[in-house]
Amino acid sequence: MAASKPSPTDTWDSTLPGPPSRNNFGSADLSPSGLFAFASGSSVSVVDSRSLQLVSTIPLPPPPGALSPFVTSVRWIPLPLPRDLLSTEPSASHLLLAVADRHGRVALVDFHLRSVVVWLNPSSDPKLGIQDLCWVQARHDSHVLAAISGSSFLSLYTTSGGLFWKYDAGTEILSCLRRDPYDSRHFCVLGLKGFLLSVKVLGDSENDVVIQEMQIKTDFSELPRLEREAASNGNSSSSSPASAAFPLYFARFAFSPHWKNILFVTFPRELLVFDLQYETPLSTTPLPRGCAKFLDILPDPNKELLYCGHVDGRLSIWRRKEGEQVHVMCTMEEFMPSIGMSIPSPSALAVLLSHSDSTMQTITKIHPDGTSSIDFDNPFDFYDESLLVSKTTFISLSDDGKIWKWVLSAEGVEDALKNASDLDMGIGATEAALPGAIQENDSSSLDDELVVAPTNRSRGHTSGSSMEKSDLSFKISLTGQLQLLSSTVSTLAVPSPSLTATLARGGNIPAAAVPLVALGTQSGTIDVVDVSTNAVAASTSVHTGVVRGLRWLGNSRLVSFSYSQVNDKSRGYINRLVVTCLRSGLNKPFRDLQKPERTPIRALRTSSSGRYLLILFRDAPVEVWAMTKHPVMLRSLALPFTVVEWTLPAVPRPGQGGPSKQSLSASEGVTASGDSSSVGSDGSQEETVESFAFALVNGALGVFEVQGRRIRDFRPKWPSTSFVPSDGLVTAMAYRLPHVVMGDRSGNIRWWDVTTGQSSAFNSHRDGIRRIKFSPVVAGDRSRGRVAVLFNDNTFSVFDLDSPDPLAQSLLQPQIPGTLVLELDWLPLRTDKNDPLVLCIAGADSTFRLVEVTVNEKKAGFVPQSKSVKERFRPMPMYSPILLPVPHALALRMILQLGVKPSWFNTSSTTLEKRPHLIRGMASSSKDLRSYMIQLPPLGDPVVPEMLLKILEPYRKEGCLLDDERAKLYADVVKKGYAARFAFAASVFGETSEALFWLQLPQAIRHLMNKLTRRSPQKISSPTLDSGADEVAMPSKIPSTGLSSPEARKIDSMCDGSLRLMAFEREELRTRANERLPWHEKLDGEDCIQKQVHELISVGNLEAAVSLLLSSAPDSPYFYPNALRAVALASAVSKSLLDLALKVVAANMVRTDNSLTGTHLLCAVGRHQEACSQLQDSGRWTDAATLAATHLEGSDYARVLQRWADHVLHAEHNVWRYFIIMLTFNTV
Repeated sequence: MAASKPSPTDTWDSTLPGPPSRNNFGSADLSPSGLFAFASGSSVSVVDSRSLQLVSTIPLPPPPGALSPFVTSVRWIPLPLPRDLLSTEPSASHLLLAVADRHGRVALVDFHLRSVVVWLNPSSDPKLGIQDLCWVQARHDSHVLAAISGSSFLSLYTTSGGLFWKYDAGTEILSCLRRDPYDSRHFCVLGLKGFLLSVKVLGDSENDVVIQEMQIKTDFSELPRLEREAASNGNSSSSSPASAAFPLYFARFAFSPHWKNILFVTFPRELLVFDLQYETPLSTTPLPRGCAKFLDILPDPNKELLYCGHVDGRLSIWRRKEGEQVHVMCTMEEFMPSIGMSIPSPSALAVLLSHSDSTMQTITKIHPDGTSSIDFDNPFDFYDESLLVSKTTFISLSDDGKIWKWVLSAEGVEDALKNASDLDMGIGATEAALPGAIQENDSSSLDDELVVAPTNRSRGHTSGSSMEKSDLSFKISLTGQLQLLSSTVSTLAVPSPSLTATLARGGNIPAAAVPLVALGTQSGTIDVVDVSTNAVAASTSVHTGVVRGLRWLGNSRLVSFSYSQVNDKSRGYINRLVVTCLRSGLNKPFRDLQKPERTPIRALRTSSSGRYLLILFRDAPVEVWAMTKHPVMLRSLALPFTVVEWTLPAVPRPGQGGPSKQSLSASEGVTASGDSSSVGSDGSQEETVESFAFALVNGALGVFEVQGRRIRDFRPKWPSTSFVPSDGLVTAMAYRLPHVVMGDRSGNIRWWDVTTGQSSAFNSHRDGIRRIKFSPVVAGDRSRGRVAVLFNDNTFSVFDLDSPDPLAQSLLQPQIPGTLVLELDWLPLRTDKNDPLVLCIAGADSTFRLVEVTVNEKKAGFVPQSKSVKERFRPMPMYSPILLPVPHALALRMILQLGVKPSWFNTSSTTLEKRPHLIRGMASSSKDLRSYMIQLPPLGDPVVPEMLLKILEPYRKEGCLLDDERAKLYADVVKKGYAARFAFAASVFGETSEALFWLQLPQAIRHLMNKLTRRSPQKISSPTLDSGADEVAMPSKIPSTGLSSPEARKIDSMCDGSLRLMAFEREELRTRANERLPWHEKLDGEDCIQKQVHELISVGNLEAAVSLLLSSAPDSPYFYPNALRAVALASAVSKSLLDLALKVVAANMVRTDNSLTGTHLLCAVGRHQEACSQLQDSGRWTDAATLAATHLEGSDYARVLQRWADHVLHAEHNVWRYFIIMLTFNTV
């Protein structure tokens, strides 16, 4: 358990979201830093994906005069942590969230401020709801938001709210947007019928948008049938978004993270690989029989695997066949366990892959530790049985309010790995231990505090490059689950034990006030919310239908009811009453009848002590029950009650002490109640007297007392006859000695003192009144007549009945506009007059909110507050450094980069020794903090690291900087150099591109040093120098680990896929280009032939290019251009090939060719420098680099790369890739 005081990183929230539904279109987004945002109802919630704790819930403001619409899309802005420390206010621009709703509005929400910063499209049109959003980087300092509205409209917005481009797809139904990982200016749009639109945004004006329309052939014969069914049901789908018109028909795609211009596309029953460059599918794989339709597709960033979510909650895993772009299914995993699930089973709404964990895994593979991987304490850990290849983390979302965290492990059999060659990542000659062997780690060279305990993670360090992929086995594990509200809330109950309340099983020990609120739902479950942590503490399935009534019995038991109507001739009702014990989790029905009853139960009312229960029926007598261990009915009251309420705990007098402060921990409160011993007797219980007030259908009022098993008239002091309402129907009542407050269906509010007979009344000028609730009162309160009133129109007000004019000084409902209130009650946790008044509100949007109301003593009124009471603790720390204030986040980043001893992350937790990843040593605040740095920086003031550590000390004590697993990983990389630490820090803050840059930097420097080494014998030509000695001396200056042969670095499709974004070496560029050639050999059409010829020439295979050009038919319009190029290329190969080409060509070239012809002719005559320039002028930068790597050397090759680097920096805005390219030819 974390410390009781608030953590410095915590940001408090007063809203608990309801479950998401298909009306939210499965909208969710997982940021690279690990923040999971999802839509539920009209709100967007953010969860820390590592600790699975709710961070915040932000309701979207409603349109004017309308209810809040469903949120349908959310997207994090792809901005890194700001580095500007000179700004007057800390910037939170990196936590901006684009949110869109069903009415077509798009807003930018500041996650720190919990408010809308700017409306991009404030107009409201339910027919043009937003289907999907996507961020695009038009310039290095500006982002553009693309949005699909309605069924066929695509719009581009600037972050200031301007719409500068709009596209209408006509009859196409657009489904989703995705951005190209290789080019941040480029994105694609997919339609349900196979329409594909490629868009490149070069600026923020209409003329800066370049589009290309394509069509993917797919079977969409099911769509017309679905359209007819929707039309027959009265739901026109002509302009509705795709997910609204066809909620179970999904078309999704994803860019390949390993191959440029490759898309993975899923339609409901087929998987396609589409080549954007060739504008054609490379493969089509139908979904196997028995598998549910596709929901989404997620490519693995590190391995050439595809993960496909299905509508039934399963995950299929697909691998690529070697040498071709064809995928086959490996296995199917379950994302919705059938054990413990309700009937019907919940539906999967979204599946996302954690890219931050994938980046960390890449760092682990490149910088492995030298510790043994055997866990002797785990009897189920056998190192010689299998070898862990990779771990992939998934977050899934279901419509029962659960967020699931899964880890998919890929393992290989030991026999298949014995002959596997180690993947040389260019970081040194690290000997890999054979499976079953234990490496001895010499810890004498390390600090005592840097010695780490063995873990299970180092299994993944051995490469599987030569492993047969068919030998891989997959295993999925559930590692975490967050339970939110399970269904739409139907009722609400708060415990209100009196000072004399005792446990239900007997005794006179007062029941402790606990921070729990019980919520009944439409699915039959009861969710118990711990308001101190804003989390669901327990969720119990009690009824098969709607929970229609719910009340507390003391502080550890609940009583609830539901009913269902039978279908026989009697048309009777089956009433079900259940007592639920929160400590044991048991549900115990009572009052079971053998046959249906004539009327259903209308309401339940429990006394403050929890001893007595009133059961109200429609047109039937009220039953009074004693809620002992075995409930007993005391008697039946045959009176025409309209409303009945028990008295609340008595108001403490100024001379009395208020109730003792109780712990805000729900678990502590229940435990204190449960551990109390029964010290009373039956006689002592009989002495307790409780009373309830009631109103009859004729307007008559009364108060009854219950003492033991006796019920008698209280005989109150009656009010005047004018107090009886004219219409004779009281609809709501609240009773706290000595006052009774009533409300009727005309909006009148009356109150009456049962001891003096004094009474008063006023009209609220509102609709009929449904509920009246007295606010909690403690000693020293100025007023004891504050009430919350819920009206029939689902709005509420707060009145002070002790004021001269309650109506003039009332608090209406300005806090939550656009949300209907279903139920409300006060949170009974006040122990001091300075404590705030807090309302518990169950909204029609399925949310549960705490609204703080502060009394303004000067104006004698109420002031609503935007925030609720702060949470006192979290069950565990929240490991999201991105949530720290920007200066503190930058301080942590700098400390990680400089290098801090891993023991600094240890806290004084009592469970330190029980952690799965143990880092020895304990940090102390009393010693010099600079001693925790592995070394002080050689430049600058050494006091700077100490200042940074002092700033971070409060966060470190709370243990909310790094979780144990990442702290263990940092312990592995902290001694591996600056590049490894910089990569780790970048990955922690979600900056994947920068992390990949630091991972590739050592390889780029080695590449540069190898070039300098090869040049050194030519530069040293003086006869006075001993060349042999120089050749030995020069390599000796370079670390032995830095000299790796080009053949040693193999492209491992199972390990280093994410690093391909930073590919720069000649061999790697040429190898990847050659690997693409077989994909297009079977493609037909002249356009495909021209592109294949271009690829063959780029890799230097001129013979194959000539053969392909000469295969053109004589009647083809490309015959003469192809013949000319064939002759030119053949002359550069051999005379025999030239003779063959000349025999085929019988006429002169009279027609012009496309823009690539000049390039090919230049290559044929050896003018490769000009050919590269022409390719770069036409935007083919990678092709130009490949061509230069094949044919150019020295300064010519450097000029091509120089121009490419300038383009990457100024046009594609990728500064890290720019540095890598510049380093390859010794220029910075």
